[in-house]
Amino acid sequence: MKIVSIGEVLWDVIGDQEHLGGAPFNFAAHARRLGHDVQFVSAVGCDERGDRVLECMVEMDLSTRFVRRAEGFPTGIASVTLDAAGQPSFGIEHPAAYDVPELTAPDLEDIFSPVPDWICFGTLSQMSSQAREVTARLLAAKIGARRFYDVNLRPSCYEPHLVLDLMEQATVVKLNDEEVPMVDRMFGRSQRSLEEFCRDSSARLGWEAVCVTRGAEGCVLLVGNEFVSAPGYRVEVVDTVGAGDAFAAAFVHGLGSGWPARQVADFANRVGAVVAGRAGAIRPWTMDDIKMVGH
Repeated sequence: MKIVSIGEVLWDVIGDQEHLGGAPFNFAAHARRLGHDVQFVSAVGCDERGDRVLECMVEMDLSTRFVRRAEGFPTGIASVTLDAAGQPSFGIEHPAAYDVPELTAPDLEDIFSPVPDWICFGTLSQMSSQAREVTARLLAAKIGARRFYDVNLRPSCYEPHLVLDLMEQATVVKLNDEEVPMVDRMFGRSQRSLEEFCRDSSARLGWEAVCVTRGAEGCVLLVGNEFVSAPGYRVEVVDTVGAGDAFAAAFVHGLGSGWPARQVADFANRVGAVVAGRAGAIRPWTMDDIKMVGH
């Protein structure tokens, strides 16, 4: 499939180590590992961290064509603190280069030739008016691409009206079980079961599919009218940074491949578990690693 992912690329600073990350970038890297043609739209600074981003993208066979070098803006960083269970909290510094992506008319022509199967986006970078405008231009092209929104809420890095607008733009949505009651409050609705949330939201907003991740407990998934609950896989967690983004790439992979809902959910759970068992958001993995989960 051809996938366009737009959003932040940054360095996750964990202690004295730096790991390349940013949810839409992690998603793009894992989608490329799954064999897809991925175009990543973002920006990095004219600095050493920006140089390293582009070098890493080349090593990953991920196109740098639409990653701008932004004068006067530093490459993004996030200070990450892990709790005893490996769960991260983020301190995200602004402004950053990924806040100011650009796409020229020739860029858009290249992106839409051939037409992408998916346009994928999150919340964080959409807080920037320039990033939001670029995303709006991508979504304004009525080209039939499916629109994947990974909600991925970070403290102080979202606004309810923005989240609701992005949900209305999407055809497929992923969020976690902690975000469901947050979104319900945005809609002015009382908390309900995950199945009720998925069915009601899909009916009102026209989603073709929605997935709610539940950490080690797995996920629930609604595709059309079919609702499934898939158990997770127990692994020794190193850190969960990037596990949800890997899950998202696997979810889009399975959905785009036309797999049954339960197969999509199980595959995404496996990929997320493998990444949670390794340090960093985009450490290499193979399909053999995925098959061995649970054995």
